Amino acid sequence: MPEIAEAQCAMCKASVESSQGQKNSVAGGLNTGILYLMAVPYLLIAFIFRKQIVSLWRNIRGKEVAEEDL
Repeated sequence: MPEIAEAQCAMCKASVESSQGQKNSVAGGLNTGILYLMAVPYLLIAFIFRKQIVSLWRNIRGKEVAEEDL
C-alpha cells in the first residue's frame, strides 16, 4: 500500500501514517473530506434539476402502479 501514497508530500504522508489506528486520525479526516468533495457536485445537480427528477420519478411510479392494477 505504500506505493499508492508515494505521490503525496512527505509531511502529509508521515502525518497520515503516524495517526492511523487512532480514534480521530488524519486519514479519517482526509477520507471524510474526499467524500464531501465528491458528493457536492451530485447534490448541486440534483438541486438544479429537482423538478425534472421529481416528474421523472412520478412517471416511473405511475407506470408501476398502473401495471400492478392489471
